[in-house]
Amino acid sequence: MTKDVRVRFAPSPTGPLHIGGVRTALFNYLFAKKHNGTFVLRIEDTDQNRYVEGAENYIIDALNWCNIPFDEGPGKNEKFGPYRQSERKDLYKAYAEELIASGNAYYAFDTAESLDAHRKDHEANGKTFIYNWHNRLKLSNSLSLSAEDVQQKLDAGEDYVVRFKSPQDETLHLKDMVRGDIKIDTNILDDKVLFKSDGMPTYHLANIVDDHLMQISHVIRGEEWLPSLALHYQLYKAFGWDAPEFAHLPLILKPTGKGKLSKRDGDKLGFPVFPLEWIDPKTNDVSRGYKEDGYFADGVINFLAFLGWNPGTEQELFSLDELVEAFDIERVHKAGARFDPDKIKWFNHHYMQEQNNDELAEAFKAQRDELKDIDVNYIAMAVNLIKERATFISDLWDLSSFFFEAPKAYDEKAFKKAIKDDTRALLSELATLINSIEDFSTETLQNTVKGWITSKEIGFGKVMMPLRLALVGALQGPDVFDIMFMIGKQESIARIENLATAI
Repeated sequence: MTKDVRVRFAPSPTGPLHIGGVRTALFNYLFAKKHNGTFVLRIEDTDQNRYVEGAENYIIDALNWCNIPFDEGPGKNEKFGPYRQSERKDLYKAYAEELIASGNAYYAFDTAESLDAHRKDHEANGKTFIYNWHNRLKLSNSLSLSAEDVQQKLDAGEDYVVRFKSPQDETLHLKDMVRGDIKIDTNILDDKVLFKSDGMPTYHLANIVDDHLMQISHVIRGEEWLPSLALHYQLYKAFGWDAPEFAHLPLILKPTGKGKLSKRDGDKLGFPVFPLEWIDPKTNDVSRGYKEDGYFADGVINFLAFLGWNPGTEQELFSLDELVEAFDIERVHKAGARFDPDKIKWFNHHYMQEQNNDELAEAFKAQRDELKDIDVNYIAMAVNLIKERATFISDLWDLSSFFFEAPKAYDEKAFKKAIKDDTRALLSELATLINSIEDFSTETLQNTVKGWITSKEIGFGKVMMPLRLALVGALQGPDVFDIMFMIGKQESIARIENLATAI
């Protein structure tokens, strides 16, 4: 790639960052790092009516948690700052006026009421109202009015917008890195508003101007912006600027595969659609986040990378560095990617096994009051024995509680299966045997108990099942001799005797 790669993630601070936005940020990050480029964060807050307090900080916190921090943006390496569009609003008007001067845009003074009347009139005749070449000379704008009338309206402070003048009878030939060549008939395009009466630019103008001034080389964004591609190409042409290369990512679909994934889908099916927990500042409603639900950032990122992209191999598990190395924008799919809540759990289970036992133990201890007085090194030893069965840290207690407290009850089905007529007598002998063992190591326990069972010429299940039941309260858990070593001789004997008494 000959030119310096500069990509941007440009969310609006209108609420929490959706997981689809995280995927867009990730693909921009991977592309930038693959080509030794720069990942820019720009906050597109031109719509002040929808601005939500705290949303910008949430976006930054989410990117940092996902380990895909921006290189350049608000408060960080501000080479082309400011990076909030609301702080750049004074420069957009000059660009709008430049387009008017070149004949590529015009003032429009139509009121909301008059436009609504035109729409209703078209609907009554079975037509769709489009403000463009076929009717703009019949409407109230600087193309249909005299120069004197236009100046009079401007001097009087009448509300106006600036609209782009879409060409007539042209075919646009556009290119997209994901979708290939695209043809657009300009006759079907409307004259989009570029500058609003409140003195703020629309997304279209601000986006193009900022991408140009920030020297953005590649625009990688969601499929929902594909209908804007024709206008954006025309704006670059109208300004006489080189356009960046574009790539429009596929939609993230509901688990059913039909329709775009929404927060409602997550609420209904019981999974988050936001990276971090979000508390609505107006309603105090809480939306779940992947971090707070116990997911590891590496697992979330690995999962998101496969929503719309694949490496062309059978490999599914990638570190972030491996994703950077493998990522190729040409392997991004056109078709929507189905969100699979079970698959992200599969990834999380894998990354659970990769976690440091000491760090897991600290997090586990922080979650459970029962562990507050227990040595974290002991907790780490227990975690090491059971984490292969866990997907989340919150799973650890159910899998390991017997390391920290004796069972308060016995699983009914397990009790019926393990207890026979001679079980009590066998348990009594076993307790005596265990009490005689001086070297209370896993290996010595195993050799001694199994040797005793062999010498009695009885089936292993007659002893091992009741022993496990005594230690755990159920027929599950890691190796019984590891459990006995962990809880110690006296506790092991006490639990065996408790079961004997319960028979």
